[in-house]
Amino acid sequence: METKPDPKTGITRIWKAFFYSLRGLRHAFAQEAAFRQESILVAVLTLVLIFLPLSLPWKGMLFSVMALVLITELLNSAIEAVVDLASPEFHKLAGQAKDMGSAAVFVSLALTAFLWILALFSL
Repeated sequence: METKPDPKTGITRIWKAFFYSLRGLRHAFAQEAAFRQESILVAVLTLVLIFLPLSLPWKGMLFSVMALVLITELLNSAIEAVVDLASPEFHKLAGQAKDMGSAAVFVSLALTAFLWILALFSL
């Protein structure tokens, strides 16, 4: 079993946290198909958003909900990884945890679609 590294403090902690975050993003992009698909969708929609004649508040809101989808997917992937570690065999509660994480992603996607539809109808 691996031992935990000594906790960092101050600027060293912030610096290390930044690289841990990048490592997590790299892992999610490399290992999680849903995260890759949503990242590509966000990239394409961000380009579309730049050229749409929407107000800055609309653009900010749409970009924020698209980022929310990625955040939710990262949290869902983390939940799934921990559940798989803690309960390699099937367990009802493990399934519920995974389903609820998936539901959170679904809600964020539905909210994003709803706001995009509203924005496009406001043109």
